[in-house]
Amino acid sequence: MPTYIGRDREVRRCYGFDEIAIVPGNVTVNPEEVDTTVKIGNVELKIPFLASAMDGVVDTRFATAMGKAGGLGVLNLDGINTRYEKPREIVSRIASATPDEATQLVQELYKVEPKEELIGKRVAEIKESGVPCAVSTIPQNAAKYGPLAAAAGADLFFVQSTVTTVRHKTTRYEAFDIVKFCKEMKIPIVVGNTVGYDVSVELMEAGIAGLLVGVGPGAACTTRGVLGLGVPQVTATIDCAAARDFYFKKIGRYVPIITDGGMSTGGDICKAFACGADAVMVGSAFARTKEAPGQGYHWGMATPHSNLPRGTRVRVGVTGTLDEILFGPSRLDDGSQNLVGALKTCMGAVGAMNIKEMQLTEIIIAPSIKTEGKLFQRAQQIGMGKF
Repeated sequence: MPTYIGRDREVRRCYGFDEIAIVPGNVTVNPEEVDTTVKIGNVELKIPFLASAMDGVVDTRFATAMGKAGGLGVLNLDGINTRYEKPREIVSRIASATPDEATQLVQELYKVEPKEELIGKRVAEIKESGVPCAVSTIPQNAAKYGPLAAAAGADLFFVQSTVTTVRHKTTRYEAFDIVKFCKEMKIPIVVGNTVGYDVSVELMEAGIAGLLVGVGPGAACTTRGVLGLGVPQVTATIDCAAARDFYFKKIGRYVPIITDGGMSTGGDICKAFACGADAVMVGSAFARTKEAPGQGYHWGMATPHSNLPRGTRVRVGVTGTLDEILFGPSRLDDGSQNLVGALKTCMGAVGAMNIKEMQLTEIIIAPSIKTEGKLFQRAQQIGMGKF
């Protein structure tokens, strides 16, 4: 039945991670025997985890560590790593700034233009370690940086903006042609971000190899406050997964979708897969690692915008190594460590042998799922009471 919020204004109800729960299956399987692999383009990952292309999260050293762990770290070609020879020194300055100084300092440091020679150098640094290399840029720089990254040996090229569509109207500049770019590039293209069914189908028809889902859910993103844009990640993921399945039935080509942002615990990540995700892109969880360059801080990709920043620097702290965050042993009680273990355990509990079976899991609307019986945890701000 339609829902109205005023005269002739029909709306639909959308859902976030805190409002749903995963229903246990009729059959359970050994978590150690489940298959968590995912393929994006020509790159197969042992674990379906991507680290966000944020300067406080991924540099070449972190991308190497992430790759060796079986996941993928995406390097931001518009960021600190291609603007400065010694990026960790610059990141350190941002991490040590006061909250009042942080945004202005980020804007100032990002005024230095990216250096094309550093693009090849950073790609080479990752490739020398023997892991897949993924890099990201905004649409305005894609045509310029894409061929350089591909020539240097990058395996995947991400094109990311606040909202991505195939059809972009403008009379002030030449619009980025996604169809042409996908045809001309010699490596697979992953595009984002989006939250809708129709636009997802159009992007897949354009030839993309992967789709990033999510507008504004990230911990360091302020898009929802600045612009009022966004769809909660449960609904966004389900809608885009439906587009993926429709496109696969129509064309026979499977385009994985990657839920990007809004997941703070293993439980959120498990719910993303139950909603239809093939992989997840996470920022804050990996910003907490000792290997991350941000020293416990990270900031959104749109934070440096000179006129209208849509991100901020957030402090997440350093809570463990990358190995602990991904595989444990978990030393915290809040679900922010051993994320792979959480996914495998959940898959076992619902009887899913692989990610595609996990996508078929029963989901229920359950607004009390995080509060029912948790009075003591909330009162003492421990475990689930921390959120």
